Amino acid sequence: MPSVTHDDAPPLADLMPWSVAPPRLGRGWPAAPDPASLKARWDALVKAEGPDREALLEPTRSRTLHTAVGRLPGASGGTEKLLRAGGPCPQPVRVLRAPFDEQWLIPDHRLIDAARPELWRVADERQVFVTETAEAGAPPLLLATSRLPLLGGARVRPLFRRPGGTEPNLPPGLLDHLAARLGRRPDPLDVLAWTVAAVREGSRVPLTADPALWEYGVGLGRRALWLMRRDGERPKLPGGRRPYVRAPLPARPLTLRYDRDEEALYLDEGRVSPVPPGAWDFEAGGVRVLEQWFAARTAEGEPGTLAAIRPAGWPQAWTSELLELITVLALLAEVRPRCRELTVTAEITAAELRAAGVLPVPSAARRPASVLDGREEGPEGQLALL
Repeated sequence: MPSVTHDDAPPLADLMPWSVAPPRLGRGWPAAPDPASLKARWDALVKAEGPDREALLEPTRSRTLHTAVGRLPGASGGTEKLLRAGGPCPQPVRVLRAPFDEQWLIPDHRLIDAARPELWRVADERQVFVTETAEAGAPPLLLATSRLPLLGGARVRPLFRRPGGTEPNLPPGLLDHLAARLGRRPDPLDVLAWTVAAVREGSRVPLTADPALWEYGVGLGRRALWLMRRDGERPKLPGGRRPYVRAPLPARPLTLRYDRDEEALYLDEGRVSPVPPGAWDFEAGGVRVLEQWFAARTAEGEPGTLAAIRPAGWPQAWTSELLELITVLALLAEVRPRCRELTVTAEITAAELRAAGVLPVPSAARRPASVLDGREEGPEGQLALL
């Protein structure tokens, strides 16, 4: 049987046409693995004066003590220039700082070189943000998150163009065409689930008109989405496979190593097991996820900088996050091969979508929707004009 190349499968850029460049911080210290450090960093910034405050900020061409910017949509940051800023730290929010690494961010527009307010306007409990990481010799890994992603590199594709889960970021007419071919109308999350499961090299997404195959692929994708988003019931490995702390973790671990024979993860002399090999070997963008996660929590900031303000020890919350991350990676390691083995038949090609008028995507679908539901504060407390 000839191999299926999916040369005429629609690209991800057409299936989720509105995309936004990733937010760019411009300085690392407004993000951290724990919120207490961020509040301490903010306090140190606003207590400093003159040149000391400027040095702590780490100014760039986009952000200095004199930059006037509006408040981020839905955030609590101030709008007066940082030169005069004081008061408590804006309440930190959860973000996706690296693949599978949820950290915290001070949501203050004055601290972020390129915050991408259009993403903040549509961020809510129903939103799903999608980015992709290149995988050598394999289809890209699509990362889906309910948190604002700060990954850098790949563009961010929201599932919905408006708050409240309205107006899906899909080509107009796609859901109608799929309904006619499949015999039932999928919802936007079904399309995203299929996309996560079926994406192939070149970021092409073969679609199918086979109802049974569609349901199978959507089931795989929904499993992966649930594991990646982690915004509901916490995933668990079956009894006997669940990771536990077998030897206490030190106050300030410096090294991370894995013993494949023991299926044990060592943080210095602290031991977590069992850790399935699939969790340890899981990579995103060519980087082992667990190593990157650990490095972010043990990195020493340069003395005298705000990044040097960090926990004195290893917070219990990080241990809980580590155990959950191991579980998520182990379960995803079981799903990914099944996604890659998905053989798409009865293919709905890009040519078919063009003939049906679904493609090419209208230019308006590649631009953000007008979101005028809320008032936004501009620089120095003025009303922002949208």
